[in-house]
Amino acid sequence: MDPNKVDKVSDGMSGDGDMASVMGFSGFGKKARTFDLDAIFEQTRRTAIERSQRVFDERQKEDEGESSHSVKSSGSSQRDKAVTATSRKQESESSDDSSSDSDSDSDSELIGPPVPPQLTAQEDDDDELVGPPLPPGYTGSTAHNEDDDDEEDDEGEVLDEDDDNPVKKIPDTHEITLQHGTKTVSALGLDPSGARLVTGGYDYDVRFWDFAGMDQALQAFRSLQPCECHQIKSLQYSITGDVILVVSGNAQAKVLDRDGFNVMECVKGDQYIVDMANTKGHTAMLNGGCWHPKIKEEFMTCSNDGTVRTWDLNSDKKHKSVFKPRSLQGKRVTPTCCTYSRDGKLIAAGCQDGTIQIWDRNLSVHTKFHCRQAHTPGSDTSCLTFSYDGMTLASRGGDDTLKTWDIRSFKKPLNVATGLTSYFPMTDCCFSPDDKLLVTGTSVKKDQGNGKLVFFDRTSFQRVYEIEVTNASVVRCLWHPKLNQIMVGTGNGLAKVYYDPVKSHRGAKLCVVKSKRKEKQAETLTQDYIITPHALPMFREARQRSTRKQLEKDRLDPKKSHKPEPPVSGPGRGGRVAAHGGTLSSFIVKNIALDKTDDSNPREAILRHAKDASENPYWVAPAYTTTQPEPVFAEDSEEDEEADKEPQWKKRKI
Repeated sequence: MDPNKVDKVSDGMSGDGDMASVMGFSGFGKKARTFDLDAIFEQTRRTAIERSQRVFDERQKEDEGESSHSVKSSGSSQRDKAVTATSRKQESESSDDSSSDSDSDSDSELIGPPVPPQLTAQEDDDDELVGPPLPPGYTGSTAHNEDDDDEEDDEGEVLDEDDDNPVKKIPDTHEITLQHGTKTVSALGLDPSGARLVTGGYDYDVRFWDFAGMDQALQAFRSLQPCECHQIKSLQYSITGDVILVVSGNAQAKVLDRDGFNVMECVKGDQYIVDMANTKGHTAMLNGGCWHPKIKEEFMTCSNDGTVRTWDLNSDKKHKSVFKPRSLQGKRVTPTCCTYSRDGKLIAAGCQDGTIQIWDRNLSVHTKFHCRQAHTPGSDTSCLTFSYDGMTLASRGGDDTLKTWDIRSFKKPLNVATGLTSYFPMTDCCFSPDDKLLVTGTSVKKDQGNGKLVFFDRTSFQRVYEIEVTNASVVRCLWHPKLNQIMVGTGNGLAKVYYDPVKSHRGAKLCVVKSKRKEKQAETLTQDYIITPHALPMFREARQRSTRKQLEKDRLDPKKSHKPEPPVSGPGRGGRVAAHGGTLSSFIVKNIALDKTDDSNPREAILRHAKDASENPYWVAPAYTTTQPEPVFAEDSEEDEEADKEPQWKKRKI
């Protein structure tokens, strides 16, 4: 290779032309497009200012009533748009000199045909109509009458009022009643999809209800007693809906699957250890429990042993963590209810001394929020629940109150409602799906009124609505956000479901439309058809063509239809006696049956022979006159009479 040529290559390596000449081709392709962003932004700003000024002028002219000028201005606006597009095209061409003609045309030219001139007067402000021109008689969205506008405004106001009024959203137009038993329904649980309902009560039973599988008979498809002779305190599905937490009156919580089979049972702690943190589980009766809202394997329970424990579904040997509520003096306090916050970061417990204590889930020693006088000391707080936004906590106290709290300012309650009677330690409350209402139930004594479901407005805390459920206490209430249906558990063994055919979805609407299944009596006559392909012809059964024909055939068969045997005529055969009168015994029975003597009054029948017996006494006393010996009786002496007069203790024992 020529050294001069090598020097030339090394000296001109930075030039594209020299490199191309050395490599033997003309160039590396088209030059990359460059954009002048400052110019583009300036042109866009200028166009926007002109356009807004033009719109302002058009509105001003329309207000003055100059329709002709408005048409001219719209025409001029079209021309201005064309001029603006042309200038934009020229600038883009000048900024992209090195780019190809096809690229510059595709970037700068307007796409589609221009707007027809007859539509310029119908444009609203600066919005352009897209599509073909409207027909002349069309009075759609572009040409409204004033009356139509007024009507639409009125309808909009009505819709706004309905949207703002949360009472209109309560689904209570229809209801169904599920008969759990005769005792209090103390637990309710719905899976997240709303397909299955589970109820538990004071009768130790847990019943499973499937809305899609039930008909109008409303029968549970399964009933069991998972905790033997312990009342059911709480039932809840996990966030995935595949397992159920069962909290009963014993010290061990259970986890069941959707079909009621046992998945896990919590271990019981050592009741002789003083420090409850050193035991593996609860040592006293449980009061409540719930699942973690984010972690599907974690759940929580509280007990009379003074602890709140979290558990892992995959580890049944020991609890996960322990929280110990304390009073102002540092003494042990019994938690009566517990719950997680909506994000699962906080754990709240209502205690027997009226306090509400909240911990951080990862810090189990000291409380994060603590309210000393939340409810009356000594009254059992029956329920705690967080709102859907996570900022408000509602507490249902045993002192017949319902309170809401802001966890950011936890010293005083936001609102208080009094006069809400509660006789059960699991009377609960819940928020509506839109977070605007708060619902709770009231208790009544037997035959002293009806239990009610009371609705409170969350902001004003006014009692906005009531539902009289039944002549017993309302213990449990549950408002499912997906179904938009309200489930209620009562003190007389009923579980009621309130729904609205329009506002609610699935759930109870699925089973009320199904008629009861009719049992076919003829099915008992059918027998299973046994296929024996190699049977002899004399034993081979004919192939069944249809069920109806087979039923008719079996009906005529006396053996398959169990036809009663007819009475035997003649002397009798096969051990069966013929008609009465053929034998001596049947002849006697026949004569006795055909005896016309009326023995309906037995006294008269006996006294009928009294006169004959007195006149001719032969059958009783005279029969023994010839053979009966004369009776010889001992005579009483004076000593015997004196002995009889002596006291009993002086008599000589013989």
